[in-house]
Amino acid sequence: MIQPNTLMPVGELKELKEGEMITHNTAELFATKKVVLFAVPGAFTPTCSETHLPGYVVLADEFKAKGVDAIICLSVNDAFVMNAWGKSQNAENIMMLADGDGSYTKALGLNMDTAGFGGERSQRYAMIIDNGTVTHLYVEPPKMFEVSKAEAILKQL
Repeated sequence: MIQPNTLMPVGELKELKEGEMITHNTAELFATKKVVLFAVPGAFTPTCSETHLPGYVVLADEFKAKGVDAIICLSVNDAFVMNAWGKSQNAENIMMLADGDGSYTKALGLNMDTAGFGGERSQRYAMIIDNGTVTHLYVEPPKMFEVSKAEAILKQL
């Protein structure tokens, strides 16, 4: 698993924005920026939709006021699902990025097998990235939601 004071791995993540499929190279995505990245096991799932993503939507301005250049929600879903979920959650200030095959999540060492739920997915976590380096990492224990919620991460900035 990736650790604080480690560079983010290089990879590609997808975003569907205004009908256009954009491929983001993570080296460029995280370079020269302060980024809060949080990941969820699945779009449209209960905890993710009722509390995790909404917390970041509501507090987006406070993150920006603390010098955060981008807030990214990542999931092992496709870009079409992430786009639809973002629209349904009014997440216009959040980059909704897809790791369709889970390869980036595996490179981070934050994947988990959910078996019948959806196969390989992401663990629930949040991290603060400064100029491509992880400065803080908060991984939730199974079935928990405390350390990666927006309010907890905002306190770390």
